[in-house]
Amino acid sequence: MSKKKRSKAFFISGGAGRTICSIPAFERYAKDSGDKDFIIVCEGGMDFYKGHFLHKHAYDSWHKNLFEEHILDKDIVTPEPYRIHEYFTQKCSLAQAFDIEINGLETAREVSAPSINLNKVETISGYQAIQEIKSQLNKDKAIIVQPFGRSVQQMGQYLIDSTSRSFEVGNIIAIIEELRKKYAVIIMADLALPIPENKEHPVAMPREPNLRLWAGMMNSADHFLGCDSLGQHICKALDKTATVVIGSTVPINISYPENDKFDVLDLGNDKGRIYSPIRVTYDEMRDRINDQVMMLTDEENQKVVESCESFLGDGGSFKGQFVPTPHNAETCTNPEHNHNPVDVEKKMVQIPSEQKAKYDFDMKNLLADGNEGKSQFVSPFGKLETAKEK
Repeated sequence: MSKKKRSKAFFISGGAGRTICSIPAFERYAKDSGDKDFIIVCEGGMDFYKGHFLHKHAYDSWHKNLFEEHILDKDIVTPEPYRIHEYFTQKCSLAQAFDIEINGLETAREVSAPSINLNKVETISGYQAIQEIKSQLNKDKAIIVQPFGRSVQQMGQYLIDSTSRSFEVGNIIAIIEELRKKYAVIIMADLALPIPENKEHPVAMPREPNLRLWAGMMNSADHFLGCDSLGQHICKALDKTATVVIGSTVPINISYPENDKFDVLDLGNDKGRIYSPIRVTYDEMRDRINDQVMMLTDEENQKVVESCESFLGDGGSFKGQFVPTPHNAETCTNPEHNHNPVDVEKKMVQIPSEQKAKYDFDMKNLLADGNEGKSQFVSPFGKLETAKEK
């Protein structure tokens, strides 16, 4: 007896980078499979399905009555691209491995670039954030730097990545020290870097958890520097330029070496890197062999800096214009709108222009070091950790 064909419930785990890389495969599945009722259960969050037609198929794992209403009548599929033969033999990318498993292919095929659809608020918020930082740092070009991947951890005062996919702290600080002289450097990291104070060339360290705001910022930034991390996948989806430094992983698997807008520096290849079977087995000996592949020499640090400079060109002082977004203090909070006429008349009185405006945040919440005496205006960011001198 043949098995009855049921719709599918795909469970997608892992970080936002995996979510982005799954998009091309799901686009093809929606087009070719005939399965109109498939769902995607987003165990790691659904932010990057927003704005895409896939969003109507996507559910958070805690969605009310998810099992009874949406899973019970479906076949469950849990794609794990790292366990696809073509992936762990370095014959396909992460997006292609998703495509093989989701669409039941025998081998890898070309896939489209992932897409991120920013709405007007996300686009303008990202632009405003970049212009705000450029104006306060007095730099005409901005670079977003993501020094760590998901596997970084804090041990005492040290930040380490046991899988050697992230920058070593000493290396990324040396690289930032060069870049900050010419460009507005913006750090994308959950953990604060111990960046030395430099009042002439401060560094922005937004403590911003909203990844779609970061995508909006990348859309308006002039370049991106990262490692085996989320940022490069956002850059690919937004067709932006990137310098990507690779250590223990392999470019064909996790990056975009054929993309003309990417400079993928495979530094691990020359240091005896061997493939680490992440999400397949835990192989301590392979991680030990790869332990120092992201420990860069001074020459390699300089190579990274020169790659960024080749995309950014000359630096210089800020030549644009930043118009702060004023805080709207007069938003009505009375749902009945039965206002006292006297109160309304008072609110209509014009505030003298010389009176100091009140805003949500100080700009000092946005910068890593000295910024006293700067103007105040609304910032899209919350509280930032101040980098202390090492």
